[in-house]
Amino acid sequence: MQVKGEDHFAQFGGVHFTNHVPPEEINVFVRNLPAGKRESLFEVLKELEQAKLITIHNDGVWADGRGRIGGSDEC
Repeated sequence: MQVKGEDHFAQFGGVHFTNHVPPEEINVFVRNLPAGKRESLFEVLKELEQAKLITIHNDGVWADGRGRIGGSDEC
């Protein structure tokens, strides 16, 4: 179970973020976005941050598609 306030990395794109609400609330929010706002991960993350459900950290810390912080040679 994920707890709000924990640091996470988006599975695709590796963006570092902190959630401020439980994952279930994020899922409901995303499901209720218009189709055009769900077309890209960037757009979804931007909408979540604007709604203050998450904070995106521009700290240069990224994860690859396998969850390795800092990336890997395979990705």
